[in-house]
Amino acid sequence: MADAVDPGARRDRAGDRHHHPQLALAGCADTGSSGGGSTGDAGSGSSENLAITFLPKNLGNPYFDTSSKGGKAAVDELGGTFAEVGPAEATPDAQVSYINTATQQGVGGLVASANDPKAICDALNEARDAGVKVVTFDSDTNADCRDLFINQATSDGIAKAQVDLITEQIGDSGEVAVLSASANATNQNTWIDKMKELLAADHPNVQLVEVVYGDDDDQTSFDKTAALLQSHPNLTGIISPTTVGIAAAARYLSTSDYKGKVALTGLGTPNQMREYVKDGTVTAFALWNPEDLGYLAAYATAALIKGEITGKEGDTFEAGKLGSFTVGEDATVLLGDPYVFKADNIDDFDF
Repeated sequence: MADAVDPGARRDRAGDRHHHPQLALAGCADTGSSGGGSTGDAGSGSSENLAITFLPKNLGNPYFDTSSKGGKAAVDELGGTFAEVGPAEATPDAQVSYINTATQQGVGGLVASANDPKAICDALNEARDAGVKVVTFDSDTNADCRDLFINQATSDGIAKAQVDLITEQIGDSGEVAVLSASANATNQNTWIDKMKELLAADHPNVQLVEVVYGDDDDQTSFDKTAALLQSHPNLTGIISPTTVGIAAAARYLSTSDYKGKVALTGLGTPNQMREYVKDGTVTAFALWNPEDLGYLAAYATAALIKGEITGKEGDTFEAGKLGSFTVGEDATVLLGDPYVFKADNIDDFDF
């Protein structure tokens, strides 16, 4: 993954188009209302209801703060109204009440990262029946519960990036474990299954000994890291495909006797991980630009609201600074490939 694609690089119909992502991102976005969605634009003289509400897995997560910042920037460019709502904890059914409220308020679009692929489906389909365009991003629902899914990268690409990083760091031999988010998180579970396949097929001397769940909570993830190391004294590496988990694991390792002995990689943000890369706790980790993910999700939602696309394979739309995108199989739009952050490039990024 040393030659990973720049996170600003996006694919359009003609091939790869390179852009320069805006990297001066705030740690916590100005995301408008946190208590309720915005109402539609009745009386504005427009038939397009560009009131778009973002529903992340949970509030207070730096990853989603950044994606919401991108979403707000896009909605502002489109002349719409942005809101962010969400639960404090990323539990399977915690998002349902927020979906119902947004539906009642008559928003034009709802952009959600699902805590569970099924638990919010009924609520989302009620929203769709009421005329709300539903776009998932980061973590999908079942395909029949939404109009479009904005995929940050392919599951194969994400899994391979993390497997390549950990096997390189441990010399392609030893015991590894996974510290994930919640047990129901669609995206992490898919990535983990593919990581297992890659390890079994290509890395016979690497054994995955356990998968544990930190529920995207800092303290829980910290404690799970400690427990992993106690349960598996021969552990050589940890993969954490969640920004909360990898930062918590790095915090534990950085002050422990395991620092420099147990490798850690996964998906993190540069601002969370910078100190751990610089102090030698972490060699390299991967992610995409979550601001671009939120930005693309907002533009895709607006394209649905305006009737420019329906979610049919082959539909194309413009996404502001990111260029043109094409809807793929299963009403999915792909943002791009993971990017590897390490000591020699991490200071080039601020999110």
